[in-house]
Amino acid sequence: MPLSRIYKLHISPDRKYVKVLKNLLGFVPGNLSLYKMAFRHKSIALVLKNGSKNNNERLEFLGDAVLGSVVAEVLFKLYPYKDEGFLTEMRSKIVRRANLNQLGRKLGFDELIEFDKKAINISAKHSSLLGDAFESLVGAVYLDKGYDFTKDFITQRIIKPHIDIHQLELTETNFKSKLIEWCQRHSKDISFEPIENIEGDNDKLFSVQVLIDGEAMASGIDYNKKNAEKIAAEKTCEMVGI
Repeated sequence: MPLSRIYKLHISPDRKYVKVLKNLLGFVPGNLSLYKMAFRHKSIALVLKNGSKNNNERLEFLGDAVLGSVVAEVLFKLYPYKDEGFLTEMRSKIVRRANLNQLGRKLGFDELIEFDKKAINISAKHSSLLGDAFESLVGAVYLDKGYDFTKDFITQRIIKPHIDIHQLELTETNFKSKLIEWCQRHSKDISFEPIENIEGDNDKLFSVQVLIDGEAMASGIDYNKKNAEKIAAEKTCEMVGI
């Protein structure tokens, strides 16, 4: 065993944290600060001297892209004769927020995430802390170990043991269509309205809120407007019991 691993696991002040991460990830982290950042929510973040914030949002952005790339490759090879529409829908099913939240809970992220416990209920139905942390972790692994290592980590430690892709084929996840159909059946008006970006000055994010009969329901935030609408629709479906 390399001396650096021995030090991190048995001697360093962070050895307990390193052992927890090793049990979770299957490897000893290199740059431990990346992983600590991955589990630090913006609710407790500090603004640093250079103006940046020491939370997991940037890692989440990176991890989202890496995760999407790996899942796309897995699906491309698994379904050699399926068209782009099918592959896109399957990728959405795997990386959708509710699925990542479940994975985060199963992996024990709720014991690792640092957040303002007075302001946020991590077990709340609409909390995205676990899914956000999952993507942030992927970003941390990518920066620490590189793309090929991260791809193996996602496929071997996440997808194979925790995701039944073929079962997901049978799962309906077009929540926007389901919500619109539900509103039509119940003679309700529905709209998806842009709202002020609660993420501050990040003008690349889209914030969308669902209105049903003029009543504000759930909102969604994403770097893509359609994805923001999908997130808002999924949360609203949970609210109204669809």
